[in-house]
Amino acid sequence: MISDDAGQYLVDIAKKAIEHYIETKEKMEIPKDYPEELDEKLGVFVTLNKNNDLRGCIGYAEPIEPAINATIEVAIAAAFNDPRFSAVTKDEFQILDFEVTVLTKPELIEVAHPKQYLDEIEIGRDGLIVQKGYSRGLLLPQVAVENLLGKEDFLEHTCMKAGISADSWMDESCDVYKFQGQIFK
Repeated sequence: MISDDAGQYLVDIAKKAIEHYIETKEKMEIPKDYPEELDEKLGVFVTLNKNNDLRGCIGYAEPIEPAINATIEVAIAAAFNDPRFSAVTKDEFQILDFEVTVLTKPELIEVAHPKQYLDEIEIGRDGLIVQKGYSRGLLLPQVAVENLLGKEDFLEHTCMKAGISADSWMDESCDVYKFQGQIFK
């Protein structure tokens, strides 16, 4: 994945991107000097918390953009376009906690029977993506830990995030992917 220094740089860039957008309503330019490893295409999520409560979380599960670009884009989206919340205000920005999660490429979990997913998931290490038809839901690895979810509950919550019934992971037409995340605060 990436170095701790590069991860901290992404947290700083996420903050600067949001602050710049608050002031100008424009996306900031990519800085000239940044760790070279951030040119790698990586999945990235930015999570905003206010008083330990979720305030916004948006990201790319797939490695479609260089990490530096992705972080700027998803930071702005988490602050201003998360449909669950109103846009972050200038005053509110000052009290937000920032978290950047860098993801490994999602890997399809191949099993003979859906119950075997339980053997393939490790709470605290793996995040999940559940996809059934056009419905897709993702939960970061830290969600299971923060909410004290067991493996089955984690699968069910990921299904609900996709807008499908909680037990859909037991359906053979449902695909389950796992990934790991590096968390920076």
